[in-house]
Amino acid sequence: MTMSLETARHPEHLRRVCIEPVTRVEGHGKVTLLLDEDNHIRQARLHIVEFRGFEKFIQGRPYWELPVLVQRLCGICPVSHHLAAAKACDQLIGVDQLTPTAEKVRRLMHLGQTLQSHALHFFHLASPDLLFGFDDPVAHRNIVGVIQDHPEIATRGVLMRKFGQEVIRVTAGKRVHGTGALPGGVNKNVSLQERDYLRQDIGQVLEWAEGAVQLIKRIVLGNADFHYRFGAVDANTLGLIAPDGAHELYHGGLRARDPDGNTLLDQVDYQDYERVIHEEIKDWSYMKFPFLTQLGPERGWYRVGPLARVNNCDCFHTPLAEQERQDFAAAGEGRPLQAALATHWARLIELLHCAEAIRELLQDPDLQGTDLRLHGQMRAKGIGVVEAPRGTLFHHYEINDDGLVTKANLIVSTTNNNQAMNTAIRQVASEFLDGRELTEPLLNQIEVAIRAYDPCLSCATHAVGRMPLDLELCDAAGTTLDRLRRHPDGSVDRPALVAEY
Repeated sequence: MTMSLETARHPEHLRRVCIEPVTRVEGHGKVTLLLDEDNHIRQARLHIVEFRGFEKFIQGRPYWELPVLVQRLCGICPVSHHLAAAKACDQLIGVDQLTPTAEKVRRLMHLGQTLQSHALHFFHLASPDLLFGFDDPVAHRNIVGVIQDHPEIATRGVLMRKFGQEVIRVTAGKRVHGTGALPGGVNKNVSLQERDYLRQDIGQVLEWAEGAVQLIKRIVLGNADFHYRFGAVDANTLGLIAPDGAHELYHGGLRARDPDGNTLLDQVDYQDYERVIHEEIKDWSYMKFPFLTQLGPERGWYRVGPLARVNNCDCFHTPLAEQERQDFAAAGEGRPLQAALATHWARLIELLHCAEAIRELLQDPDLQGTDLRLHGQMRAKGIGVVEAPRGTLFHHYEINDDGLVTKANLIVSTTNNNQAMNTAIRQVASEFLDGRELTEPLLNQIEVAIRAYDPCLSCATHAVGRMPLDLELCDAAGTTLDRLRRHPDGSVDRPALVAEY
């Protein structure tokens, strides 16, 4: 049912409703719904309407610039791009294993990034829907409303994010767009003064993280029948995993499971990602649609991110997060949870894990080591993969004999979730909106399903060279007068106009 809502047979006879922009997400996107005369949904699509093109314009640049250049993709998750590029550059200069100090400084940086990003998303962006309800007046359903009605929750969110940003500043030099990771290592260690500075607050952050997990459990389990049904789509899952099957954010092998939890692939070296993942292009989106090669584009699409990671792993190495993972798994009664809103639960379990892991790392004397960087024999290809807050992030570069980039391919987390997000909004549209007179609270339900994935839309568009393009001519009142569409093959046509809502 939901897949059939991708493309309507006769859009020229349908009424168009547009949600633009999708709010409380990073970047700019829109949702279009096509309805018939009885308000039945005939088509639902998530469109990413901004274009970046980094894969093209970094070609010709020297490889050592990449960790700094590509983090400009995004102001929200620059550390993830910084580290994925640095890992790819490690491969380019022939370094397969960093020094203990370099690896632990990078891991600490990544934990700080994940903690601050998860805190930002849950407390600032998602909590208004969860605390006030999807139907709450829009003027109140926002972070200002949270500050007014739940000042303690809002304050904890702000301070947890601040702590994560401080971890990034200590390890990368700046809170945003730092330069800590270099090809083959890092440019500084963590001094004793910096370690003691972060130690002052980690106990409080850990206590707040535990409270956040209990909060989301009360919300989800308080109306479990609805929350387990809303935006629920059976999806394959993909992510990095530690050698022993434990949850992993920085480095590991690829594991994929089907919607019932059966393993499709495990401990695959991500240097071989092109063997197990392909990408499909559709003419109505700038964002690509990755899929597992063994299942094909129709059945092989998958979900990444917190829900996928917690469903995919066998355990956490930190005790509090592991206890919460067991409770999470028990809620699925033997099957992975597939509900969109369970993603928030999984996200806060990860936030708790990050706080525990930071506390543990701050006790490690290797952070004060002085062996920071290695060199090896140059290679022509480098691939780096990390688990960004939103999911698995691939950076693939090739260089020539002069060290200049000749090829770049980035598969970012939100791109990996493209089909899962589209399927989720079609599930919500067909189950909760179909046949009803649309109102702002009903349309907000579409946005709630998207927000659960915490999409970072500014990172996600990379279809350069085969970019579809829609051009609309509107009058002063905003009514569409004419429309041209360029397809990926370069052909141009004039689609029929549909009535605007």
